[in-house]
Amino acid sequence: MRKATLVLPLLAVAIATGACHDMTQPVAKPVAGFVTDMKSFDAFIATHPTPEQFHVTYPDVQLVMPGTMTTMEFRSNNSRYYPELDKDGKITGGHFG
Repeated sequence: MRKATLVLPLLAVAIATGACHDMTQPVAKPVAGFVTDMKSFDAFIATHPTPEQFHVTYPDVQLVMPGTMTTMEFRSNNSRYYPELDKDGKITGGHFG
């Protein structure tokens, strides 16, 4: 009986704390406007986001996917990003243009 008294509270704590772990990635807060904080942007790209995650996080930045036609104007305000994609279609790098 004494062993059961010690085991039950331990089991209750294990069950309660086991449910606290969530496997989903946190949703990034959208960044309004063009990219001005390059450190944060580079950190975001280092997570290898999908194009959809990029659009959610940077809705005002045009993501120019490979094979997409664009105008030839020169932009110096970090408003157009040309991504490099891995085999799974995730963004691994790129450049502004």
